[in-house]
Amino acid sequence: MTVTPVGPTDPPTEEDAVLLYVGGPLDGRVEVREARHGAPLPVVTHTHLHDGPKVVHVYDLHPLTPAAGVYHLRPAEVPVDTAAG
Repeated sequence: MTVTPVGPTDPPTEEDAVLLYVGGPLDGRVEVREARHGAPLPVVTHTHLHDGPKVVHVYDLHPLTPAAGVYHLRPAEVPVDTAAG
């Protein structure tokens, strides 16, 4: 039996999931998650490191079909002003 490794240039199969990112720094990115990695994660966190403080973006999965979904940027949490009131 011959095993052919799956590489990044292989076209997606019917078992793979095609995922689109909407919003934030990953906006427009399309990812093919190979079936061997299991189902897409319900939440993806992207951390951007640079000269300033780290910036964390959270994406929530909205499945379209068993093999396709869209990760939407979760709105930033606004701190509650405890002095207002």
